Amino acid sequence: MIEVKNVSKSFDGKPVIEHINGVFERGNSNLIIGASGTGKSVLLKNMVGLMPPDEGEVLYDGRCFTDGNKELQTEVRREIGMLFQGGALFDSKNVEENVGFPLNILTKMKPDEKLDRINFCLERVGLENVNKKMPSELSGGMKKRVGIARAIVNNPNYLYCDEPNSGLDPQTSIRIDNLIKEITDEYNITTIVVTHDMNSVMEIGDYVMFMFQGKKLWEGNKEEILKSDVKELNDFVFATRLMKNIYPR
Repeated sequence: MIEVKNVSKSFDGKPVIEHINGVFERGNSNLIIGASGTGKSVLLKNMVGLMPPDEGEVLYDGRCFTDGNKELQTEVRREIGMLFQGGALFDSKNVEENVGFPLNILTKMKPDEKLDRINFCLERVGLENVNKKMPSELSGGMKKRVGIARAIVNNPNYLYCDEPNSGLDPQTSIRIDNLIKEITDEYNITTIVVTHDMNSVMEIGDYVMFMFQGKKLWEGNKEEILKSDVKELNDFVFATRLMKNIYPR
């Protein structure tokens, strides 16, 4: 479980996120949604330690990650997996080397143990026998799946996914959503997905936090989101004609 308590962040005196509170439960697909520029990515960076909040706390299973305890921060970071937007694979490394990178940095596993773990994770995301391919030889969906394999290779307790469906076609997006959900359920990890994709919300949104202009305006699940009386949320959810036709109000 990850708890965010009264987290705020400003740049040059201008508030970007203000007094955010939320509880992201283990075993759930927890989504942070909102339009571009609402503070989603800044909140994510505060949560993973890429930038410190100006005020507030982030707790990982009761451990305060934001109190300046370097030893604890290192411990927690070892338990975090990260799927970056676009996959963020190393262009100069093949698939096997990309997936194994966290093992090289964070563990003292023997080479054969690393290879077994790499192959297991690649098989788990449906990418057997692609070890020696370079990122330039992969499709966008394959790159995302390699990114997921790398994110889970170190058996994380917490998985962050930043816009996992960005640039993907609808069918591939659904496959990535389902894969994230399956991994979350199978390994009982705390997964947080930052997205503006309503398809992802309706597919895997066990818990959804909606942000607007740096503030949390609503929280609930994928069923409750269709019944909200928050205007800003409804404007976001039903922004497309497709959503209006599928879920008439």
